[in-house]
Amino acid sequence: MTLDLARLLIFPALMAFAAASDLLTMTISNRISLALVAGFLVLAPLSGMSMADMLTHLGAGATLLVIAFACFAFGWIGGGDAKVASAAALWFGFAHLMNYLLYASIFGGVLTLALMQFRQWPLPYALAGQPWLARLHAKDSGIPYGIALALGALMVYPETEWVKAVDAARLALL
Repeated sequence: MTLDLARLLIFPALMAFAAASDLLTMTISNRISLALVAGFLVLAPLSGMSMADMLTHLGAGATLLVIAFACFAFGWIGGGDAKVASAAALWFGFAHLMNYLLYASIFGGVLTLALMQFRQWPLPYALAGQPWLARLHAKDSGIPYGIALALGALMVYPETEWVKAVDAARLALL
């Protein structure tokens, strides 16, 4: 039961925290990415994942890390975004990686368009005193892409073996 709760809560909570952190501070702490990696490394063997499957998941995370850091080097994404996307890929493996990237791209496009529109309007005086909102409204500010990464991850996660392995009947007894 504890393992089921961990599978249901750790990944979604960390991704939601990454999104909130990026929204409010325009940064994603390395601790979040490290916690995602640590969570995977602890839960994978406890969940009965074979060493071969663990290695393919590690390969997916490493592949995305290389691609994401190339995007970071070109200035297309932030370093925190690259690390948290790679850590999420570790949880998804290659089986769900393309769906994750597709959802994150769609949400990222919508987020970018919404922020571009938001930045065209004047910020109401009552809200201008909020530093996070003023930073989000600034035209020279970036896009908190961690939000799109988290939304994409939360769309794909219910389809993974992590969630499908949960013994829902036992959790219902709580």
